[in-house]
Amino acid sequence: MSIYKTAVNKPITTLMVFIGVIVLGIYSLIYLPVDLFPEMDPPYISVITSYPGANASDIEVNITRPMEDAFNSIDNLKEITSTSSDNLSVIFLEFEWESDLNEASNGIRDAIDLMYDYLPDGVSRPTIFKFDLSMMPIAVYAFKAGDSYLGLEQILEEAVVNPLNRIDGIGSVMVIGTPQRRIYVEADPVKLDAYNLTIEQIGNIIQAENLDMPSGNIKMGKMDYQLRVEGEVRESQELENLVVGSFQGGVVLLKDVAVVRDTTKDLMLESRIQGSQGVRMMVMKQSGANTVKVADQVRKTIENLKKNLPPDVEVLEVMDSSEFISDSVTNLTQTMLWALFFVVVVVLFFLGKWRATFIVVLTIPISLIVSFIYLFATGGSLNIISLASLSIALGMVVDDAIVVLENITRHIERGTSPREAAIYATNEVWLSVIITTLVIVAVFFPLTLVGGMTGVLFKQLGWIVSITVTTSTLAAITLTPMLASKLLGLKTKRRVPLPFSHEKVVEPFLTWVEDFYEKTLRFALLHKKLVLILALVIFVGSLFLARFVSSEFIPESDEAQVSVEIELTTGLRVEETIKVADRIEGIIGERYPEAEIHAMMAGSDDEGGMAGLFGQSGSNTISVMMRLSPRDERERSVWAIADDFRDQLNQIPEVVEYTVSTGGMNMGGTSVDVEIFGYDFEVTSRLANELSEKIEAIPGASDVKVSRKDDRPELQVVLDRKKMAESGLNTAMVSAALRNRVAGMTASIFREEGEEYDIVVRFGEEFRSSISDLESFSITSPMGTRVKLGEIGEVQEYWNPPNIERKRRERVVTVSAVPSGVALGDLAQEINAVVARADVPQGIIINVGGAYEEMMDSFMDLGLLLLISLILVFLVMASQFESFVMPFVIMFSIPFSFTGVILALLITNTTLSVIAGLGAVLLIGIVVKNGIVLVDYINLMRDRGYALNEAIAVSGRLRLRPVLMTAFTTILAMVPMALSRGEGSEIWSPMGISLIGGLVFSTIVTMVLVPVVYGIFSRRGERDKMRKVREKFTFLNEHND
Repeated sequence: MSIYKTAVNKPITTLMVFIGVIVLGIYSLIYLPVDLFPEMDPPYISVITSYPGANASDIEVNITRPMEDAFNSIDNLKEITSTSSDNLSVIFLEFEWESDLNEASNGIRDAIDLMYDYLPDGVSRPTIFKFDLSMMPIAVYAFKAGDSYLGLEQILEEAVVNPLNRIDGIGSVMVIGTPQRRIYVEADPVKLDAYNLTIEQIGNIIQAENLDMPSGNIKMGKMDYQLRVEGEVRESQELENLVVGSFQGGVVLLKDVAVVRDTTKDLMLESRIQGSQGVRMMVMKQSGANTVKVADQVRKTIENLKKNLPPDVEVLEVMDSSEFISDSVTNLTQTMLWALFFVVVVVLFFLGKWRATFIVVLTIPISLIVSFIYLFATGGSLNIISLASLSIALGMVVDDAIVVLENITRHIERGTSPREAAIYATNEVWLSVIITTLVIVAVFFPLTLVGGMTGVLFKQLGWIVSITVTTSTLAAITLTPMLASKLLGLKTKRRVPLPFSHEKVVEPFLTWVEDFYEKTLRFALLHKKLVLILALVIFVGSLFLARFVSSEFIPESDEAQVSVEIELTTGLRVEETIKVADRIEGIIGERYPEAEIHAMMAGSDDEGGMAGLFGQSGSNTISVMMRLSPRDERERSVWAIADDFRDQLNQIPEVVEYTVSTGGMNMGGTSVDVEIFGYDFEVTSRLANELSEKIEAIPGASDVKVSRKDDRPELQVVLDRKKMAESGLNTAMVSAALRNRVAGMTASIFREEGEEYDIVVRFGEEFRSSISDLESFSITSPMGTRVKLGEIGEVQEYWNPPNIERKRRERVVTVSAVPSGVALGDLAQEINAVVARADVPQGIIINVGGAYEEMMDSFMDLGLLLLISLILVFLVMASQFESFVMPFVIMFSIPFSFTGVILALLITNTTLSVIAGLGAVLLIGIVVKNGIVLVDYINLMRDRGYALNEAIAVSGRLRLRPVLMTAFTTILAMVPMALSRGEGSEIWSPMGISLIGGLVFSTIVTMVLVPVVYGIFSRRGERDKMRKVREKFTFLNEHND
């Protein structure tokens, strides 16, 4: 028994099956996480190796290059880049998207095990660092404080960080810029020499005196006493009275040779919020956690925790990515509802019957809700890709139901009972319905097979649309006939139509459209050459216009956030950096009233951390983050504000280079990188600077910078080994002594209220601020003699060579630029022209990459997808028509869909991005579907004996309504997406624009050009048919004679 007959005969069973699907779908929807993009694992792994005392060149030769050679054979490795700097090697491994990073990590460990013994002595065990999007903060909060500022680290740890870490889905919470308490014992070297003391002795004495030591148990009477010696200081100033030596019969106290300062760690990082001292707190979620839900819980928890903070501590929300995500999803959901409304209006307009419209429209929620089950089962999320997929599918899911219901209605109008009509009519069209669905699947399903970032982003699109249209087909041949058999009835009598009824208003209009179309089609059939020439002119003209369409990778969106990374002169002291930061804060206050909150950090923590990992760091760096008012509350866009900020930074002489970005959710990046490969530092640096100057002159090129930094100032101690040996010293002893006197030695721990603070012993700053100060340092030899550093060596000023960057196992220097006011593709074209005119020395190779390279790779993936889709569509149509010619006839409309895309992009001033390009590829299935309906009916009319042109004209008229209905449902379903101006609309509106342009143009072409091409290709068959008729007629006449 057929599935549609079973559905009609068992309506309750059919209904229960679909209700069960709906219930399961609603359950899945409730528990689906919400995010901006599908979950993805960045295919990046870093290997970090330290080699203390080695310079950049030594690191490159002894560590980086051997390890690069060892890693090169790891499976699925796409590219190797590295940075060799003083004491440190960082190797960055990029794998193919969707590679198994756990397996890759094992391969890296195996390679390290094989070659670690061959590395120099003193090299640390390499650390493997696997990147994860959960490392990126989902929210950033700022804390301002007055009197409580010095104790802010402990306050936040206890009152905020610990409670937040208990929230389900939180990965980690990190506080940056907190003042860290430290006890400094700053000695006077002159007094130390006078009392015959050393820094090491001071540190050892503090370590020996500042402790509580258990010393056993004592039994006294009936009691058992624990013996304990208490020596820990309870107040930091108690250290001043420690006895550190004796001199001329008296004791020497610590305060006699040093000053004890209970203060904060030396200034390396200045953090400000709204111009006042403050700190930032970054919140990261666990991988796979619901971003919106976690951020909402964090927001509520912080609101509740405010009462536990001191009155002078103010909490500000700097960034919350969940707001943009939530607004984007809400905006796209509203777009879907508007699309649903337009689809209902179109169906009702053409059918004119509420019951029939209800039956058709009912397939929409059923089809869409199955996609929620798929997302839940595969661990997916509700994001802009999945919702955009549903918007695309929404206009197509009613097509099959329309075809089935139209056939059922025609049988009922001929007098067949509703039950029998439902079975017989569905039997007539079920195969063609399945074939047209296969055409759609043939276009969308290959998306699940595409590799690279394009495949990762749009795999959900392929699966969701394929599953949705397949579900709609099943609903069309089961639920639709079942409901039609129950809700549609025979007309018992003809009623008089009302003045403004469908019969009086819509039907005459549709009849006029049909008449006009039939006349146009008959004219076209009589003037085929004219039609073909006109079509050719239009297509060639569109190819000419295509050159005026700009291209970019993935459109940026206005996320109401501006982030700026600024670099000043190399080696600049943090105090000088703070002065520049003051000026920048003044500019923000004067020029950007749109900035609701701004946070700034000058310098960097010398202990590095996540801040240094994901951005530039150093005493000469400034980072700025501005949170703007909502886009509908300000006149300037985020890009206009960013451009103005660039203009202001260009006027500050201390600024060497900067990067201004407009939000952190852009997946594609925006830079064009000119990569210069070559071994010679001087040659490549000179070429990089020349190209940088020329690129800066290109209109629209901003944030131009060279990756190779200026040399860093350094004081090097050049030791005389002979003199050292005479004094009983060696390099290690001298190095340790210098470190103790300059950086300081951690002598002990000061404990207070459960917290621990380092006690650091060193020389006072005034005694270590010049070369002469350093050379006057006294170093005690193992023989007890004191030797001045200047007696065994010399302190010289050098400029340390830059970091050595490598890519593809060769040295490289990169010149990068970000487009401002121009498209990425246009800027890349100008930069390519600059590179082509450059005088490139022999042995130097230049490659233009960055986001531009990613964009070109993605366009190549789309080209491959286009080819695969065309082949699969051809296979399906050739099987349906049992012809190699008919598929080509129908596919004539495909090039003109691209003409529509080009015109739509030009008219709306929209760039050709990967999103818009994907929309153009997806048009293939939608366009040929209408062509199949038309050609199939023409073949049917010819089989019934109609002449060729008559069959074409009659078929065109009869198929006009269903073709227009399916075209309008899809087009109008895309209109809200294309016209939306809400949050996140910049990302997916280009797809709506390209789909609308392609559908409008290809529909017109399908209804005119396809019949004409059909007539041309079928004329030979028509002549053969007439020849056979004439031969048969002649044979019969001769036989009769």
